[in-house]
Amino acid sequence: RLAAPAPGWTTSADAIVVGSGIAGLTAALELRARVPRVLLITKSVLASGSTVWAQGGIAAALDPQDTPEAHSRDTLTAGAGLCDPVAVDVLVSEGPDRVRELAGLGAAFDVDQAGRISLTREGGHGTNRIAHAGGDATGAEISRALVARIEAVRNDPGVEVIEHAIVLDLLTAEPGPDGAPGPVCGVTLHVMGEGTRDGVGAALAPAVLLATGGIGQVYPSSTNPALATGDGLAAALRAGAPVADMEFVQFHPTVLWLGAGAKGQLPLVSEAVRGEGAMLLDTDGVRFMPDVHPMAELAPRDVVAHAIVRRMAATGADHVYLDCRHLDPGFVRARFPTIHARLLAEGIDLATDLVPVAPAHHFHSGGVLTDLHGRAGVPGLYAAGEVACTGVHGANRLASNSLLEGVVFAHRAAADIGARVQAGELALREPAERPGPAGLVAAAARARVQRLSALGPGVIRTGEGLEAAARGLAQVPTSPTAPGVVAQPQTAEWETTNLHQVATVLTATAAERTESRGGHFRADFPEPDDAWRVRVVASLDPDGALRLDRAPVSPSPGP
Repeated sequence: RLAAPAPGWTTSADAIVVGSGIAGLTAALELRARVPRVLLITKSVLASGSTVWAQGGIAAALDPQDTPEAHSRDTLTAGAGLCDPVAVDVLVSEGPDRVRELAGLGAAFDVDQAGRISLTREGGHGTNRIAHAGGDATGAEISRALVARIEAVRNDPGVEVIEHAIVLDLLTAEPGPDGAPGPVCGVTLHVMGEGTRDGVGAALAPAVLLATGGIGQVYPSSTNPALATGDGLAAALRAGAPVADMEFVQFHPTVLWLGAGAKGQLPLVSEAVRGEGAMLLDTDGVRFMPDVHPMAELAPRDVVAHAIVRRMAATGADHVYLDCRHLDPGFVRARFPTIHARLLAEGIDLATDLVPVAPAHHFHSGGVLTDLHGRAGVPGLYAAGEVACTGVHGANRLASNSLLEGVVFAHRAAADIGARVQAGELALREPAERPGPAGLVAAAARARVQRLSALGPGVIRTGEGLEAAARGLAQVPTSPTAPGVVAQPQTAEWETTNLHQVATVLTATAAERTESRGGHFRADFPEPDDAWRVRVVASLDPDGALRLDRAPVSPSPGP
């Protein structure tokens, strides 16, 4: 567990949702209609998280000429043999209805002249099936609509929203005979000086749904917001839940290159720009993607990212260029107003200038292992969105499937929680203190953790680099009582501890998988190996030691 003061206040609910992206907001709205009392906890304000940054759109077979089966084929192809086909079938078959429901909730998708949702194409998709809003502001519009629905019921006694709060650990009941933690019965959280509750408290509930997003700040540069520090994933692991597919990290091919010293959240140039015809050129002006893949710039993201890295190595450059100059300038600026404005702030005109880009961390395909109803490996624990591993992404996420996964599986998880609470299958239990040390990593170590992550489980990996990263991470002091360490239980330290734990597991699983597949590329094992068509599952044993297992690619049964 994280080192933290004892809770100074307590509240309770029938279900707790942690996170306010598309998955968390969807789950909270669904649960409000199914259980008497819902608690929604978010690390900043409601309209924060990764969803608001999603530029490209949300994929679904909405065109009468398209089919869920075609969407499934494209998803399975991108996933490089590790998608769970049953989970993919759920995603693509239920996805169209969930997108229409978002429109019904007020999300204003772009429409064509006939008033139908306008559909575009992105990398890996065989047809136009990407719904977007505001050209390149789809996530922001979906978030706006969902937040408005939550705000409309903020005074509802059945819904409580706690903003500016970081969840520290999951509370669990008495351990079982094997020593593993018992069922989840709530969370500890720290409210960061805003609102009526301050400091560390405890929220009790028979069900907790994690929708805390990704792990972006594990790396020095990422398209993720600063809030993405792997909090939910690390808390689930500490509570006994298995995590899977951790090694599959998606690096977005076209993130604006702002120089070697750039760090933190970097602006991406959406895949949709390439979907409209933009080309990739190396620093000699040579277009290189047609020689790499039949789909050229619209190849799956891992293919494009690796091709860019190899081209950069061949030319001795630290970036390539995205070229829209052959497209109509008025169309480019109108189609991508947000990207155009962001680039102008850096002195770059998307329509008339070459745009310097390079791969950077973007999305994590792994996470808390769940079944088809969002159930994780500890009774009462659920996960949805990027923090979860449902099996739909496999080794590499298909473009614009992430928003769809969040809404589809959050909807299913909320329905399952509601039914089980009403049936008495999930009941509130008394929390028990878990054995084991209380860890804390100094905030000053964050840059070191990020550097080790980039050098080890980065875009291109080697056994030597991963071993060096593992050694470096093991040398980071993890206790506030270590000699000379200056660390206090506070947000920066808690986040850094979570990043360190996530980076440690990520490095271990990347070292375990001796092949290249999807978002995992090993220069020393550059080809896929059929023997590795398995899922690497990581968990902590009752003594707190990391354990790695191999499992078939199929849904976790969930307790």
